[in-house]
Amino acid sequence: MIALEHVSLQYGGRVLFRDVSFLVNPHDRIGLVGANGAGKSTLLRILTGNVLPDKGRIVKANYVTVGYLPQDGITARGRSLYHEVESAFEDIVTVQSELEEAQRVLATLDPQASEYADTLEVLGELQHKLEDLDAFRMKSKIERVLMGLGFATTDFGRPTEKFSGGWQMRIALAKLLLTEPSLLLLDEPTNHLDLDSLQWLEEYLRGYHGAIMLVSHDRSFLDNLTTRTLALRSGTLEEYAGNYSFYEREREVRKELLENAFKNQQDKIRHTQAFIDRFRYKASKARQVQSRMKQLEKMELVQVDSDEEQIRFRFPRPAPSGRVVLELTNLSKSYGDHKVFRNLDCRIERGDRIAVVGPNGAGKSTLSRILAGVEPFDSGERITGHNVSLSYFAQHQAEELDHGKEVLTIVDEVASGAIRSNLRTILGSFLFHGDDVFKKVSVLSGGEKSRLALAKMLLQPANVLIMDEPTNHLDMRSKAVLQNALSDYEGTYVIVSHDRAFLDPIVNKVLEVSHSGIRTYLGTVTEYLLKKKTEGVGASGVQESKEPTGKPPGEGTGRRQESAERRRKAAELRSMERRLADVERRIEEQENRKRELEEKLADPEFYKNSDEARDVLRQHRELQEVLEELETEWTKITESIIAVKAVQQ
Repeated sequence: MIALEHVSLQYGGRVLFRDVSFLVNPHDRIGLVGANGAGKSTLLRILTGNVLPDKGRIVKANYVTVGYLPQDGITARGRSLYHEVESAFEDIVTVQSELEEAQRVLATLDPQASEYADTLEVLGELQHKLEDLDAFRMKSKIERVLMGLGFATTDFGRPTEKFSGGWQMRIALAKLLLTEPSLLLLDEPTNHLDLDSLQWLEEYLRGYHGAIMLVSHDRSFLDNLTTRTLALRSGTLEEYAGNYSFYEREREVRKELLENAFKNQQDKIRHTQAFIDRFRYKASKARQVQSRMKQLEKMELVQVDSDEEQIRFRFPRPAPSGRVVLELTNLSKSYGDHKVFRNLDCRIERGDRIAVVGPNGAGKSTLSRILAGVEPFDSGERITGHNVSLSYFAQHQAEELDHGKEVLTIVDEVASGAIRSNLRTILGSFLFHGDDVFKKVSVLSGGEKSRLALAKMLLQPANVLIMDEPTNHLDMRSKAVLQNALSDYEGTYVIVSHDRAFLDPIVNKVLEVSHSGIRTYLGTVTEYLLKKKTEGVGASGVQESKEPTGKPPGEGTGRRQESAERRRKAAELRSMERRLADVERRIEEQENRKRELEEKLADPEFYKNSDEARDVLRQHRELQEVLEELETEWTKITESIIAVKAVQQ
């Protein structure tokens, strides 16, 4: 459908792409990954034709259309939201205008005139055109997409210039989705979406008829959507036949094989060079020496990219707080006539690790500011617990940095203890590499300032952290560093974010903020979403029972129902026990197979056949994943059996 052939591009002395080739097929779902600055956005712009390569070409069929959503920089103005998005249906709007004009002309003509019949015929043709263009579904399509992306019907008539930057990007995304190009290029489409809109977009893109290539630092989004991964690294591009998680596993396998090949080649080079050095001046060996020298000259050297060191950042150890950390009681907050919270109660205890989720505009950031003590409220009380020391991060804090100071100075002023000797490494984890640490704050981009403000906050000892969208400007590696640090953190934290993969391993509660108030769910964000799916629910997240209707059953009926219920429970128990036995059998089979593979992997000779080694390593990883799933299933079934037996007793 569309292909890049041998594309190279260089900016100044830096090679961005070197002989890059790939093909996009009609229904591909491709994740484009790589470190910040690797050239992902530039590659997307090459596909659109907005950037021309130094060498190579883009081959595209005539029927192929390409739609592109950049990270930022799009602003719509001069029309209402609805009419702006309606412009995606340019053909339909044009025909509708022609139809209206024909109707206006028809109303002025004499029905007996020949022009009347001609105009009537034109009118019929235009109506047929609208049917062919599926114009009668246009309104429902527009409403579906706008509401899916979080707009209310009351927004449809608002001028587009009244919407903020994040909503402007949603307007651009809505138009792009409705245009339905053959290839959809999305550069960080989740940055400005809340959890509900993100889930809607995920579902919409699953059913999209064309091809999709997307850049995202949202691991869950990539995993749920993509089936191919293109990885940019040091000017080259590698392809992986799976989603982001597959890419990470396969990359480790390839790295291991490459390192083995590198070691083998280096051994061969040493032996060959030793032979040359030993017999260089011996006439009887001259031909063999020359032959080996030519071998070395022709040898294509295996290159192993050295990965950046794995950074393990630990928060300064905080003093313990009291059991109750923060408490909001009967709190109300308004902005003019807009009521954000009314009689809000919220209690945060030591050890809580809370994700705050909810639609944009519901008050998530307002709540985080109130909890942090930087936002006034109308009435109620905010109570800080015993010995609480609090640190707060929000995007706007980037602008409060001292613009005259260097990056390294900013963090050095707040760091204390042994961590000060490791500041450059820590800054590296937040994407400040090499001489970047000596840049003045005044020359940093918005994203760089945000990362620096986050690093500064994390280096200050505190036993309570309040963070509003801390991952917005971080790449996968930086997010992993922050995630690991939060996992080891001994205090309490509240994080406003929609990044499920980031939040799931590190939170134990979810605080849902909506226009009707707040609700607390125990568990991870994924568990919260599953509970929401099963809801006709009450505040506990548990399905509420419906009130019985009709005449109450008699005593005999009650006994029969109890007996039927016992039989049903007994049958359910037998079914679960059979499932448990089946799972145990499968676990045993997989463990036996795993032991067989591990015996092969323990033999050094086995690695001489790299293809077989790679295949066995892949099988071993897949077996491990299957075992983990089976063990999880075994635990769930066992817990269910215990619960049923407890009820029977």
